[in-house]
Amino acid sequence: MDPDLSRLDTYLDDIGADGYFVDADSTLSDQLYLSGFDAPDPFMTLYDGETHLLFPRSLEFGRAKRESRADTVQRYVDFDHADHIEAHGAETAVAYVLADFLRSYDVEHVAVPPRFPLKTADGLRDRGIEVTPDTDGIVTQIRATKTDPEVEHVRTAQRANEAAMAAAEDLLRSASVRDDDTLEADGEVLTSERVKTEIEVTLLQAGCSLDETIVACGTDAADPHDRGSGPLSADEAIIVDIFPRDKATKYHADMTRTFVKGEPSETIAEWYDLTERAMDAAYDVLEAGVTGEAVHDAVCDVYEEAGLPTLRSDERTETGFIHSTGHGVGLDVHELPRLSPDGGELRPGHVVTVEPGLYDPDVGGVRIEDILVVTEDGYENLTDYEKRLVV
Repeated sequence: MDPDLSRLDTYLDDIGADGYFVDADSTLSDQLYLSGFDAPDPFMTLYDGETHLLFPRSLEFGRAKRESRADTVQRYVDFDHADHIEAHGAETAVAYVLADFLRSYDVEHVAVPPRFPLKTADGLRDRGIEVTPDTDGIVTQIRATKTDPEVEHVRTAQRANEAAMAAAEDLLRSASVRDDDTLEADGEVLTSERVKTEIEVTLLQAGCSLDETIVACGTDAADPHDRGSGPLSADEAIIVDIFPRDKATKYHADMTRTFVKGEPSETIAEWYDLTERAMDAAYDVLEAGVTGEAVHDAVCDVYEEAGLPTLRSDERTETGFIHSTGHGVGLDVHELPRLSPDGGELRPGHVVTVEPGLYDPDVGGVRIEDILVVTEDGYENLTDYEKRLVV
């Protein structure tokens, strides 16, 4: 996939820079996106209308030449690294190498990402290279608008996500209820950890991985980002939030469902219905040209009209709707754009979640989340998983 970097070209022209320079490993999504190469150790990417990679060692050199989409791939040794060490010492030699690398492409002024190694920046400046921090995060902004292949990458991850959610739901459905109201599966108490294992195994079989997932029951579910732990109970809301990453493409998906094994309380049932209405209100508004703020406001309207607090109505509230409506998803599970009070204009190709929810430690929590892509004439929901409370 070749990204459209015309906005980056314009940005560099506007600030008078010769190129955009990144010093990071590929866990920094801007590095992965710009370089088109996945490596666990830091390397350098220069974009000056073409893409140039520079590696400290030969370890990734051959693979980068085969797999990256870079126009050139080079190593420190190509810029007299050993001679610079002898002349200036190992600590200072790198700055000479990097300056020589940049000047070999007639680059005297670089823009760098908002988070850029200070040592690298100081070393370049000492060698006469002008370094301008990109405080706008232009590459992150560019990444927010997905190409058709990127949307398909998210869709593929979402199919794996749905298989994992089905495995979790099946485990809850088949569980029995013990005398103490905890759930039981295969003769043992069913725990959050057991459900997470089922999720993780299913995702691995589908070529996906995840560092964390949420299976939170009862009071745990009242904190939106509590991962959940311990026994699961009947008649209480269980929030299952799964956000895997496809191991081949590195693109994420994100989905949440809330389940009750048994009979939900009257409040949980009301909250669930209200949250479905809040989602529908978001979908009624969501289209290219509207702001993420407008989508968020539509959700807040539903909750506030029902007499429940939101951060919009009370910025100090610790119950009710206590987070934003959604976020972008791609190489990062949380990226631009935002469906929030500061959310900007939505564009075709933006992939976002819609995830309203309600929380109170005395009740528990409810959250429902789908993932969708903004289109020229509205949106396409990439989620194909039924919403049901009682299992």
